[in-house]
Amino acid sequence: MGTREIKSPEGVVEMAGSSSTTGLNGNSDSLQRKKLGICFIESDDRRTAFGRGYTGGTTPVNIRGKPISDLSRTGGWIAAFFIFGNEMAERMAYFGLSVNMVAFMFYVMHRPFSSASNAVNNFLGISQASSVLGGFLADAYLGRYWTIAIFTTIYLVGLTGITLCATMDVFVPNQDKCSQISLFLGSCESAKPWQMLYLYTFLYITGFGAAGIRPCVSSFGADQFDERSKDYKSHLDRFFNVFYLSVTIGAIIAFTAVVYIQMKLGWGSAFGSLAAAMGISNLVFFIGTPLYRHRLPGGSPLTRVAQVLVAAFRKRKASFSSSEFIGLYEVPGKQSAIKGSGKIPHTDDFRCLDKAALQLEEDGADPSLWRLCTVTQVEEVKILVKLIPIPACTIMLSVLLTEYLTLSVQQAYTMNTHIGRLKLPVTCMPVFPGLSIFLFLSLYYSTFVPLSRRITGHPHGASQLQRVGIGLAISILSGASAGIFERYRRSYAIKHGYELIVFIPMPNLSAYWLLIQYCLIGIAEVFCIVGLLEFLYEEAPDAMKSIGTAYAALAGGMGCFAASIINSIVKAVTGNQKTGEPSWLSQNINSGRFDNLYWLLTALSVVNFCIFLYSARRYKYRAEQAPKIVEQAEININKKTKKNGSTLS
Repeated sequence: MGTREIKSPEGVVEMAGSSSTTGLNGNSDSLQRKKLGICFIESDDRRTAFGRGYTGGTTPVNIRGKPISDLSRTGGWIAAFFIFGNEMAERMAYFGLSVNMVAFMFYVMHRPFSSASNAVNNFLGISQASSVLGGFLADAYLGRYWTIAIFTTIYLVGLTGITLCATMDVFVPNQDKCSQISLFLGSCESAKPWQMLYLYTFLYITGFGAAGIRPCVSSFGADQFDERSKDYKSHLDRFFNVFYLSVTIGAIIAFTAVVYIQMKLGWGSAFGSLAAAMGISNLVFFIGTPLYRHRLPGGSPLTRVAQVLVAAFRKRKASFSSSEFIGLYEVPGKQSAIKGSGKIPHTDDFRCLDKAALQLEEDGADPSLWRLCTVTQVEEVKILVKLIPIPACTIMLSVLLTEYLTLSVQQAYTMNTHIGRLKLPVTCMPVFPGLSIFLFLSLYYSTFVPLSRRITGHPHGASQLQRVGIGLAISILSGASAGIFERYRRSYAIKHGYELIVFIPMPNLSAYWLLIQYCLIGIAEVFCIVGLLEFLYEEAPDAMKSIGTAYAALAGGMGCFAASIINSIVKAVTGNQKTGEPSWLSQNINSGRFDNLYWLLTALSVVNFCIFLYSARRYKYRAEQAPKIVEQAEININKKTKKNGSTLS
């Protein structure tokens, strides 16, 4: 329905002094159900904590919060490219830490490989799961620009601390007489508790910094395009693809240049390069400040959600057919009571929440916000709830990605990584998913979109949910290929006498067989994550775009935690110390059964895909619902008008 306002019939308007309310009393429950979609109670004296009369969510403002007089001088692709640089540096640091920190903890801090993997998985999980906090601060108080500005600075502080840890000997254990055999046997001097505390402190400061960047950068970049433009959908679709391309470029640099710096110049230089990249990206981001378009923060979204839940609970016993029922409350005019948000039309989903907007005679002229909420506020909560199943179904994709970052590196250590005379470092292996993403995104519009458009008829080749589904299906193939190859790799190692020699690579078995699973997971990531980001941005309420986008990061974080939990359970269930039977995740990869773990993940991915199909089939896009709501509302109003002999205001 957009900004269109459906007013109540004149015949039932009751004026009282300077205030007015609209009452509709129905005789049957079915009639009341029809009224829920069209009866928005109006009150000029309504006072809200968030103010009223603000510009709608589609109106961009400058950094001072005032409307921009000339939009042609701001926003667009030029402003978006300043934002891309910040995300590229953040992803470079994120992946640089994810692939190098496991090796740093193992080779320098002398932590067991499994312990180092879990520590890094937890860091990855926290940095993504806490993105909800960053999204909350952006939507509630700071706005996306200031949230990015503050948290990139925090990120830089964390990277600087990690660089000092890798540079100064006082922060690491003694490295003398610590050979590869000693590392494998665990006989090297362990890091002191305070040294690990220092490393973990700055590692998690870095993760906290990422929490404020990740949910805001993509949505802030999308804010630079005008929703009223006829090419908006096309620009938005291309933006999220280019945005993820910048993410991929950052990952490729992390897996190649940063690894090369580490090998040639040491750990301090490697982590220092990440800090330098983040510092430069911060400078570029601030230089672009005059070009940015902003959206006003709408006040605390969590408070609004809590008010709806409390109000609905307090009126849980109230009936829509009650004689005291007046209607569903909404402020008058085209603007909502929520700063930075347009009005949202009523829907019939989660009808129990409608009671939060149910106005009764006992509410009086100026009820508490914890007793009566607007329809728009209630619909915000409904939207947030309806969105949950889709990003939740991407958790398994994140589990696979997390396992590949750690387990496949262990696999590569036992194999030949030469390309002709060039020997590629093992820690560079995760670059191949990035390369496959880069190649696929480069060919996306010239190859995939035209071909799929012929099949689906969709102007962008596939809808957002279809792209997510395609990605999840391809991730299943990736997990299956990983299981097949690991079984072959392990059998080859046992057959050729390498079962107990895991620190010497097998010269006749190329590590580039891993490219099959890497490329498949890369393509899956393009379809799934890009489609998910666009889906969440478009479907989330105007004043909750950052929190909506944070759902994707939260799902990624949950995947990291899930990977750690799965690994812990597998180690506990499959190993037997009394009999000496190794677990699937034995430190000796040739004695373990990584293949069984991959098959377990594949089976879980199949179940997850079935759940996604069910959830996606039930989901209704907001853009598709609005015309139906308007049409039904007009039909109901016309029926009521003919019956009462009234006219619409």
